[in-house]
Amino acid sequence: MTERWEDIWKIEGIKKDIALLGISGIALIISIFDLLPLPFDASWVAIILCGMPIIWDAAIGLVTKFDVKADVLVSIALIASVVVGEDFAAGEVAFIMQLGALLEDMTVAKARAGIEKLVHLTPQTARVVKNEFEEIMPADQVRIGDILRIIPGETIPVDGVIISGQTSVNQAVMTGESLPVDKKTGDAVSSGTVNQFGAFTMQAAKVGEDSSIQRMIRLVQSADAGKARIVGIADRWAVWIVGAALTAAILTWLVTGEIIRSVTILVVFCPCALVLATPTAIMAGIGNVTKHGFLVREGDALERLAEVSRIAFDKTGTLTYGLPQVTAVHSASVSMTDQDVYTLAAAAERSSEHPLGKAVVRGFKKRYGTILPSVQSFRLILGFGVTAMVGHTEVAAGSRGLMRHLGITISAAAEGIAETHVIQGCTIMYVAAAGQYIGFLALSDTVRKESASMIERLKDVQVQPVLLTGDNRRAAAAIALRLGIREVHAECLPEDKLGWIRAYQKKNQKVCMIGDGINDAPALKLANVGIAMGGVGSDIAVDAADIVLVDDDVKELPHLLALSKKMMRTIKWNLAFSMILNFVAVSLAVAGILNPVMGALVHNAGSVFVIIHSAFLLKWKKYG
Repeated sequence: MTERWEDIWKIEGIKKDIALLGISGIALIISIFDLLPLPFDASWVAIILCGMPIIWDAAIGLVTKFDVKADVLVSIALIASVVVGEDFAAGEVAFIMQLGALLEDMTVAKARAGIEKLVHLTPQTARVVKNEFEEIMPADQVRIGDILRIIPGETIPVDGVIISGQTSVNQAVMTGESLPVDKKTGDAVSSGTVNQFGAFTMQAAKVGEDSSIQRMIRLVQSADAGKARIVGIADRWAVWIVGAALTAAILTWLVTGEIIRSVTILVVFCPCALVLATPTAIMAGIGNVTKHGFLVREGDALERLAEVSRIAFDKTGTLTYGLPQVTAVHSASVSMTDQDVYTLAAAAERSSEHPLGKAVVRGFKKRYGTILPSVQSFRLILGFGVTAMVGHTEVAAGSRGLMRHLGITISAAAEGIAETHVIQGCTIMYVAAAGQYIGFLALSDTVRKESASMIERLKDVQVQPVLLTGDNRRAAAAIALRLGIREVHAECLPEDKLGWIRAYQKKNQKVCMIGDGINDAPALKLANVGIAMGGVGSDIAVDAADIVLVDDDVKELPHLLALSKKMMRTIKWNLAFSMILNFVAVSLAVAGILNPVMGALVHNAGSVFVIIHSAFLLKWKKYG
């Protein structure tokens, strides 16, 4: 509820600022063209409505925190303009300063609009089933283990597992998928996603702050451009500029004796462009990458990312889908086809909870869509595989060790055929029927279809990909070869990944790490920038990362890196432009060419220009 009132307050605040600016603008037009016979200069309306808040904030910051920022110099310029009778200049300075601030607020609001709407996606109520009756209660009171009923059109309030019913769920907010995903009993559902069609009941697994939508909201709220080091530099410069402006104004007054020149110097010396445009560029960059599926937890993450020369990938779940799939089936029996071998293996594995067994059954149903034969006397031999009676035939499916354990002989020729798949990084499931070896299934973690093109584009933006994986050397080498990654470090424990990252950093190479598992968390934390896979990644990995890839679509990584470099170029151009403009304007003011009114127009027009320049980042895209 607190966040809701804050959002309402922000909206109302922007509306109020627009209204005050409108009134002030009308007053300035009346003043400059003398449209109405008023007993006072109409510019005072702008001075009071736009100028007084600036002076008040500057005074509070200076007295309570000795916070010397742009507002201090602006306030001095306003007061000095009024003292020398340049009421219109004072009103104009106040008006354009508030206009620049409003533009910044609107730019930041637009930049964050795509992610802030997550805050509004959390349902306020939930249908909790107790003693066979539905009770509508506040969603934040749902507890782990509670049974909830979700009807069509409702947003799911907590993470959980469907225990009865079938439906389709719109997961676009969490994964970016454009089509609804079918869900059935046993499937997991996430908070913030929308139930499209059927009603179902679910058991709550993650509630409150632990739910998916709340985790994403925390990431949104931590995206603060104020943390960026480049903003701190601008603030420190502002302190020196205030001192330089006062010194230049006093010296000019002493040398020329013209107070108007000194006031003009104060007006044009205000470091508005320097202070305002930089955080706007960062927030515009954050807004841009948000549209491409990234949540940036800290503003300076993009700044650090721009300096990265190497990006280290975990393999499983990052470059690959993280789910084993059957990639080849081979029959070693003249009386059986490949489908026969596949059928017997899938039937034997039907009751298995092992990931490889599930992959075999899942693959068979997807490829053939036929009903598996009935199975009796299923037996799991831990660490080896399974045996089962499929019809009237005893079938064994598992490792080479299982075959030895059962006394089943595999010829050297058959071993050689299997070895060709092992070299490619596959895991072999040997299959025997009635005590005889009949063939094998090759399973491997499949490469994401977008990984190869993504790696090539990373090289285009001058970033070298590195593979850091705990997988065996053969599997790592096979994946690296397919993707064109030349540098591979396999069989890495978490401490090994840390060691490699430290080694790069000791060579003054900035490293970005991207991973999804708990074992990647230390490396994500140590790297100059850590990127976690938000969809398949563990909570610990996500918490350790600087940036989260919400929908796991790695093809957007080159855009992220290119955007970070573009953002830093934009910031440097903004800084250079603002300093050059100040230097030229101060020189003209010292020479007496600029008066306070023209000085205000020139300087504040520069501030508006760099803010608009930053706003272009919102729609910038390197790859079409």
